[in-house]
Amino acid sequence: MKKMNIGAIRGAITVDENTPDAIINTTSCLLQEIIKKNQLQISDIISIYFTATDDLDAAYPAIAARQLGITQAALMCFQEMKVIGSLGKCIRVVVQICTPDSQAMMHHIYLKEAASLRPDLAINKKE
Repeated sequence: MKKMNIGAIRGAITVDENTPDAIINTTSCLLQEIIKKNQLQISDIISIYFTATDDLDAAYPAIAARQLGITQAALMCFQEMKVIGSLGKCIRVVVQICTPDSQAMMHHIYLKEAASLRPDLAINKKE
């Protein structure tokens, strides 16, 4: 039997407007891309930590995870630290998973304007 590890997948995406639908739909898009690119099963997910910039307060990003059927994983939402000149309307995630793969094999996902946060990891610059 192959040894199981805890992997951490990072991701971020920007939201067009501060509305519940925009926050939930955009977060759902990010989570679906993380799941797809990392070939995850919902049961692989241990926990997800979400942060949102202070200009996004219309809904909890974790609602998107629950709507995708992620109901057994621990979900927590936090406000992102405010830094002068930082990217606004941004949701960031850390998805912890149970995996036989090494951390080096994780595919981190940065979409829309959030691609500027980690251009070395961004897969789609303006999706």
